[in-house]
Amino acid sequence: MRVTITDVAREAAVSKTTVSRVLNTRADVGSSTAARVREVIDSLGYVPSSGAVGLARGTSRTVAMLTPPLTWPWMGEVLQGVADSVEAAGYGLLLFTCNRGPDSVRHFASQVSARAFDGLLVIEPENTLDTITAMQRRGLPVVLIDDRGHHPDFPSVATTNHEGGASAARHLLASGRTRPLVITGRRDFGCVRDRLAGFLEVMPTDLITEGTFTEASGRHGVERTLVEGGARGGDFDCVFAHNDLIASGALRALRAAGRSVPEDVAVVGFDDIPMAQHTEPPLTTVRQPMRQMGETAARLLLARLGGETIPDEPVVLPTELIVRRSAPAH
Repeated sequence: MRVTITDVAREAAVSKTTVSRVLNTRADVGSSTAARVREVIDSLGYVPSSGAVGLARGTSRTVAMLTPPLTWPWMGEVLQGVADSVEAAGYGLLLFTCNRGPDSVRHFASQVSARAFDGLLVIEPENTLDTITAMQRRGLPVVLIDDRGHHPDFPSVATTNHEGGASAARHLLASGRTRPLVITGRRDFGCVRDRLAGFLEVMPTDLITEGTFTEASGRHGVERTLVEGGARGGDFDCVFAHNDLIASGALRALRAAGRSVPEDVAVVGFDDIPMAQHTEPPLTTVRQPMRQMGETAARLLLARLGGETIPDEPVVLPTELIVRRSAPAH
């Protein structure tokens, strides 16, 4: 049986609060009492939980992270960045996902009410921003990662989606491409609108099809465009895909249609997830600094928990064009 703080308190003939104060090296415990509690801790082999250590402090030394389903392709990089910063600061990390829609949100809200954690990092699941904003206004420290263009009134970490789209267009123009097909993600995402606007400022086109950030939407976007015929169908020499999964689907559809990449059609993606190096050919893409975004958001939240004032305006990290064989430089 695991030794608990209750066992220590009973053996030392003190309250659990006194044990917690000793664990937190509080000065308001007499030296003889503190010595007795430490003796009992040593003799019982008690290992304090984060909750026990935080009892007198009024904190849990734990932060939470709320995310969409973990199947998002870049989620692992963000999580690793968060975990690195949180663990280095001696905090625990609770992970909540919205796999079950409203049921997941209700479960998460119950943990907020129970004060199971001190602050919250969010990669916004759909239809949760109002709930998260209300929690923040009631005093829960919140930092948002990738704000989808919603620009909430609390700290967030974003990336240069507009410049990322523009850099893809400049690269394609410099390599002699003039007739782009753009396959976007969902237009209700701010990052999609920003990537598209940045691209179109440099390389205007009306050959645009909306996708869903999936490999299938990349395949279908290319297939539909090739089948349309006329002035639009097939009359493109490059593809700008709004993420690497879309780009992967585009590569597959082009190969099936007998189009050579990059000789006939160049392809540029977005994100630089690990698979981008292993497509055929390897994918030119706009890298988002996903691990750095997680690290930065966690550091902001930890600073806020430490009593520092942090900015409400977004911290924006730069994107970087990574050139590989699907769209080489010329």
